[in-house]
Amino acid sequence: MKKIGIWLSILMLLVINLVGCSSVSSSVEEKAVKSVEEQANKEIILATTTSTQDSGLLDVLVPAFEKETGYKVKTIAVGTGQALALGERGEADVLLTHAPASEKKLVDQGLVTDYSLVMHNDFILVGPAEDPAQVKGKDIKEALKRIAQSQSLFLSRGDDSGTHKFEQKVWEKTGIKPAGKWYQSTGSGMGQTLNVAAEKRGYTITDRGTFLALKDKINLEILVQGSQELKNIYHVMAVNSAKYPKVNAKGAKAFIAFLLKPETQRMIGQFGVDKYGQPLFYPDAVKQ
Repeated sequence: MKKIGIWLSILMLLVINLVGCSSVSSSVEEKAVKSVEEQANKEIILATTTSTQDSGLLDVLVPAFEKETGYKVKTIAVGTGQALALGERGEADVLLTHAPASEKKLVDQGLVTDYSLVMHNDFILVGPAEDPAQVKGKDIKEALKRIAQSQSLFLSRGDDSGTHKFEQKVWEKTGIKPAGKWYQSTGSGMGQTLNVAAEKRGYTITDRGTFLALKDKINLEILVQGSQELKNIYHVMAVNSAKYPKVNAKGAKAFIAFLLKPETQRMIGQFGVDKYGQPLFYPDAVKQ
């Protein structure tokens, strides 16, 4: 009987050890899973227009946001149409774009939330100094009519970006459907389209920020500018996590809050002044 008692004691100790090891192992696994989840929650996907990247603005804003909040930003810089499509599919957390009519559709469908005005600059028509279509100083509609009538080379982004959408809207107002060898689509971002226009000595519509950032590298001049019709407005919005559970809602809201706060708005308003003598973007959130 004494031996049986000893064996039972040994067996109990083994069971306790096994349970303890299992508990420790489970605890380690839980901590590992929690660590992975926390790391994932500290990453956000920003889908935005190429102008915010080509102008260099994101090179200032993103590091400041990451330093302040601890989040890491994965930036997808594409045409606004593509950025909005990523939001529609729940493949981004936060969007920064410049096509209000298209953005409003996502707002109305409940696909995005926290829709907020951030900043603006303006569109300009640029082209070679020789100005073959004689458009300098004209309004944008008259300028496009002259380009079409003279069949001077015009480079369109052709990528469903905010700039492309704006260009299409202006062509529609002129009553002209541009087509032919003189009207060429690059299918590229703003920086690349400006480079093609410079190389081929053609006209194109661009946002002012990207043009100023690249003007020392391209031989093009601003020919049409300044009217209210050319205003270029940027909004930020969070992809709706109620519809897309994988969206990092907390991270998206943190990024939006960062863009809208006074310190960041001042940063936006000062961006480019030291180099170009004027801001590339004008803050608007402080006016809301």
